[in-house]
Amino acid sequence: MSFSNTAGQVIRCKAAVAWEARKPLVIAEVEVAPPQAMDVRLKILFTSLCHTDVYFWEAKGQTPLFPCIFGREAGGIVERVGEGVTDLKPGDHVLPVFTRECKECRHCKSEESNMCDLLRINTDRGMMLNDGKSRFSINGQPIYHFVGTSTFSEYTVVHVGCVAKINPAAPLKKVCVLSCGISTGLGATLNVAKPRKGSAVAIFGLGSVGLAAAQGARITGASRIIGVDMNAKRFDEAKKFGVTKFVNPKDLDKPVQEVIAKMTGGGVDLCVECTGSINAMISAFKCVHDGWGIAVLVGVPNKDDAFKTHPMNILSERTLKGTFFGNYNPRSDLPFVVERYMNKELELEKFITHEVPFSEINKAFEFMLKGDGLRCIIRMDA
Repeated sequence: MSFSNTAGQVIRCKAAVAWEARKPLVIAEVEVAPPQAMDVRLKILFTSLCHTDVYFWEAKGQTPLFPCIFGREAGGIVERVGEGVTDLKPGDHVLPVFTRECKECRHCKSEESNMCDLLRINTDRGMMLNDGKSRFSINGQPIYHFVGTSTFSEYTVVHVGCVAKINPAAPLKKVCVLSCGISTGLGATLNVAKPRKGSAVAIFGLGSVGLAAAQGARITGASRIIGVDMNAKRFDEAKKFGVTKFVNPKDLDKPVQEVIAKMTGGGVDLCVECTGSINAMISAFKCVHDGWGIAVLVGVPNKDDAFKTHPMNILSERTLKGTFFGNYNPRSDLPFVVERYMNKELELEKFITHEVPFSEINKAFEFMLKGDGLRCIIRMDA
């Protein structure tokens, strides 16, 4: 793919613009400015709808910013790089990622964290980091960026710290789902919970993130994987990802943590919570075994929620952890996650249940709002 005619130029292309909360996105022609220092301009080939896109589209996030171009799961090709970008070039196959890695700060150099100091996610910013300006506009009106990615556009501009260069043989249509939810769930299990062979694991929430967490538990050899969800229709799908037992809190006459404790002789070894419900978070923590149990919180709660539990739940040697993007550093780690897929250690096809052309992107929102399927791939060339 050649980009020789676009150097230094504004690109006019189609983007799905959210003009206000809860209203259908509008396909419009936008102007995408050339990349500035440490920027990378990408041609997006495939994108996917993440639950977080819907969360902020519904204005449940910290500070709603409109008009905005959402999108944070995608695969594309580098079209142009800005000054100071040395590890990417036009034609590279990449995954844009909402979290960042500068590779220089204390967090990036730590083996324990991926919370980059320089580029830490800021959902209130809506502009590029280096100059505080948007690279998107319509008739001179700036359009807000979303968490540094804005992949619901045929072209987007991101900071180099948000770009993972991957194997060009990897099918972007499939591995694009690794740039957010699937990696988050997988990493929550593999990098944070770290189950041992034979462990008993509970997964709260059996959407894409939870099923990725279940797949991680299966990869490590967990003997029991208990799925917790209030939608009974999800169990058959969950079995394909390794879930061995299904618990629906709506069918119980006692708290779900008490039922799981009875099922497992005192509690599971590990629990990964993927719903964002504050009540589910508390139950997930209470359902792990005292003495060694670890609960990992993945889901994003509402902004006014508060986690409350009695100190004895911690003093009894249960551990509560949180994770951001599964503790993966995007530039350093994501290429290796892609290789796990290429080596057939990781299944992605089962997550992709729908596919629509870019012109029908609002159907992807309808699928997610109805709980219909898992990931919907959006083809940008159609």
